[in-house]
Amino acid sequence: MPLPRIAALVGAVATLTPHLIAQQPPATDPRITAIVRTVSAARLEHDLTSLVSFGTRHTLSDTLSPTRGIGAARRWIKAEFDRISAACGGCLEVFTIERMFYGPRTPQSTNVVSVVAVQRGTTDPGRFLVMSGHYDSRISDTMNVTDSAPGANDDGSGTVAVIEAARVLSRHRFNASIAYATLAGEEQALYGGQSLAHYAQDHGWRVEGVFNNDIVGNISGADGVTDSMMVRVFSDAVPPTESERERLRRRGAGGEVDGVSRQLARYVDRIADRYLPGFDVWMIYRLDRFGRSGDHRPFVDLGFPAVRLSEGHEQFARQHQDIRVENGVAYGDVLSDVNFRYLARVTALNAASLAALAWAPAPPGNARLWGGGQPAARLTWNAPPDSGAVAGYRVYWRRTDSPTWDHSAWVGDRREHVFTGLTVDNYYFGVASAGKDGHESTVVFPVPGRN
Repeated sequence: MPLPRIAALVGAVATLTPHLIAQQPPATDPRITAIVRTVSAARLEHDLTSLVSFGTRHTLSDTLSPTRGIGAARRWIKAEFDRISAACGGCLEVFTIERMFYGPRTPQSTNVVSVVAVQRGTTDPGRFLVMSGHYDSRISDTMNVTDSAPGANDDGSGTVAVIEAARVLSRHRFNASIAYATLAGEEQALYGGQSLAHYAQDHGWRVEGVFNNDIVGNISGADGVTDSMMVRVFSDAVPPTESERERLRRRGAGGEVDGVSRQLARYVDRIADRYLPGFDVWMIYRLDRFGRSGDHRPFVDLGFPAVRLSEGHEQFARQHQDIRVENGVAYGDVLSDVNFRYLARVTALNAASLAALAWAPAPPGNARLWGGGQPAARLTWNAPPDSGAVAGYRVYWRRTDSPTWDHSAWVGDRREHVFTGLTVDNYYFGVASAGKDGHESTVVFPVPGRN
């Protein structure tokens, strides 16, 4: 181990009093272990079978039929949320977000309807976590609204993952609010994501994280790889809402890969390591797949932390395709190609991440880094708004060429920490709030302090 790293480890721990060290909360929570185990592959298969049975869920398809089209699908989704809410004593607020859209893929003004269920937090209900999937579907011709478009994987898989997460998490109560969102109009132009993102902004939601699940049920890819133990998490580097002043400051101080969405992706990675051993999170340093977009993008565009979860190896013959066999190759997004044990793992990862963040305090505020030209970086921060829920803080550090927070130290209920032996030039630093049960906020990346 390099000497500076040894010095940092010593400096990070030796300055703590025994009292503060003794207050360190537990590293894991048996409630989350139980949540992971409660997610059911059988229920996911049952739900997806029901969703696919509506034939097509094209955004412009039939809205009146009780058995076919997007109208029947959204009424079924709402009924499922209502059933889940009834089972938990009315703990979900189930509603629709409706907005008229007109564009190249909606030649006639169309009412795009998303179905949302909100589980209100008990102590900090204005702080929100969001899990989403889009329930609309399509085939080869974007404008074909009548032929069968089962959309089993794209994105029936994400839709039923949201419903199952609501079913499992509604058995618990959380500090922050959780929104379970099934969105329409994604295949037209991310209409559902736009509607929900603007709804959140207009209603003053303090969105701490959006987990968009899109194409999360297949394990065999077009690249010839079959892998049931890996999921990709896409995240943007820095918010596009960053001001010119913030951009210049970042250019001088670093942090080009440390925006709020990237911190959320790292959080998901840590949760997987802690509660789903062997299930790997591959962090993709892109907003989305090359040249493509998902419903998390409208949130990112407004400055909210948002990531996209997708299967590790996509099979493109099963996306946006008419159902057919051509030259011995089967095309079409059908139910038989979904691996439900894998989908259960992805769903469990979402549920564990949502629970951990919803039980955790809000992130610290006003994080500042000091110590230019000195062999001891100094990090300061303020308590979050819900400071009463904070048991203490954990500081993080890593080399500037590392993609993950490799080192951490519990510093107790303090607002400052000195990293003895580490200069600000060679390392990145961060801080997270922690509750009494050990759940932490996302890591906050500091800005340079000013004397």
